[in-house]
Amino acid sequence: MDTQTLLRRVRRIALQSKRRTSGLFSGGYHSVFKGRGMSFSEVRPYVPGDDVRAIDWNVTARTGEPHIKLFEEERELTVMLLVDVSRSSFFGTRGQLRRDQLAELCAILAFSAIGNHDQVGMVLFADAVQHYIPPKKGRAHAMLILRELLNAEPRGTHTNVADALSFAHNVLKKRSICFVLSDFQAPDFEKPLRALARRHDTIGIHAWDPAERVLPDVGLLPLRDPESGATRLVDTTDPGFRRRYTFQFDQSQSLLEKRFRQAGAGWISLNVTADYTRALLRFFEQR
Repeated sequence: MDTQTLLRRVRRIALQSKRRTSGLFSGGYHSVFKGRGMSFSEVRPYVPGDDVRAIDWNVTARTGEPHIKLFEEERELTVMLLVDVSRSSFFGTRGQLRRDQLAELCAILAFSAIGNHDQVGMVLFADAVQHYIPPKKGRAHAMLILRELLNAEPRGTHTNVADALSFAHNVLKKRSICFVLSDFQAPDFEKPLRALARRHDTIGIHAWDPAERVLPDVGLLPLRDPESGATRLVDTTDPGFRRRYTFQFDQSQSLLEKRFRQAGAGWISLNVTADYTRALLRFFEQR
């Protein structure tokens, strides 16, 4: 993608995201994702009426006069976006690729964080972690994240969710909010998911195309796996096959949600043709 085309796409998505986040997410985001708690601020001499449980005994012993610790609430949060940019992200049947939908979702989350004066970072992954952008504040940083996402090229022939989860677990030192955006068609990521969810507020987001759930009746149809390259010819005129296709998708969704719930993580399933900003807001309200 040439630079000018990339910049135009970045500006368009940023503008769309600004419209969607204005007033819609500021309250929900702020109320759902609290600060990390209370942090030490300073020590001052004790005065009658202070809580004796806050006495700093080390300073008191050193000075010979009682002193207490003062604390203040930490409001600043860190939001980390873990985004699947494998070959399956180039799937789409509604005039827009999954990659574009993920970019819009990331822009909404990033600008919500920036609007709340929080830091936001990103991990791009396919068969391994491809790129890491450390968390920072500011609109320019959010635009950088969006630009890198849109310009990412997939590597390898499969998706490694476990590697991305483990990377985030190792690199994030303070409690953060981790949004994992993928189709999650990857094996053996339950253990790193549990480890990440124990330390960080973790939410899986699966943005899916309607054709992934319901096949149209269009006769013989070649289906190609974008990652492995394998092709299979299916008869979409067979109603039994179409029912099994939908059943398999629904079963996969239920299993994924169960895995995330058991790991102590949140789960959001988003139909890309629906108003996913409303779906995100409902998730915020339910929490």
